Amino acid sequence: MNRPSWDVYFARIVENVATRSTCIRHQFGAVIVNEDKEIISTGYNGPVRGAPHCCKKDCNFCSKNVNCDIIDICLPEHRHFQPIEGFVACVKDENNIESGMGHGICPAVHAEQNALLQAGKQARKATLYVNGFPCKICARLMVNAGITRVVVSGEYTDKEGLEILKAANIEVVHVDSREESKPPEVTGAEKESVAE
Repeated sequence: MNRPSWDVYFARIVENVATRSTCIRHQFGAVIVNEDKEIISTGYNGPVRGAPHCCKKDCNFCSKNVNCDIIDICLPEHRHFQPIEGFVACVKDENNIESGMGHGICPAVHAEQNALLQAGKQARKATLYVNGFPCKICARLMVNAGITRVVVSGEYTDKEGLEILKAANIEVVHVDSREESKPPEVTGAEKESVAE
């Protein structure tokens, strides 16, 4: 039987978590896992609780699915349409702010921030999985939360966060979540129990 490595397994879960995001630009997800390979918390990027989402536009492509529980992200060529009531346009797009910049103007809480908030003190000595490079703000939060390892399964334009993690001696690993499953590694103790 072929199984994915733990890192690939959790990176794939991150991809599912990210599908809850309502961000027009990027759907990010994060999962925090303790040393026993148990999921402590998950998070995805989106506006603060109760604030309007920015995932839908009034256009022929996506107005069929106004319910944000059915994610149907607008294509860039459809972003010129007016938002549907209850939804807002991307502030960064409206102000021509490049990806990775203008963290203060965006109303979203990042995936890593949401996961860290849910994890609380359980984040100490844990691994955080995320599908993009953490921004510098999230990297600082990871350092102070006590995260010891970060597994990234995607990329992002803001690479300053990686430098912060490196300076704090946090292990950063990059995995491809599409990696083929491999046979499980069998340790000495497991070999003995299999032989019995």
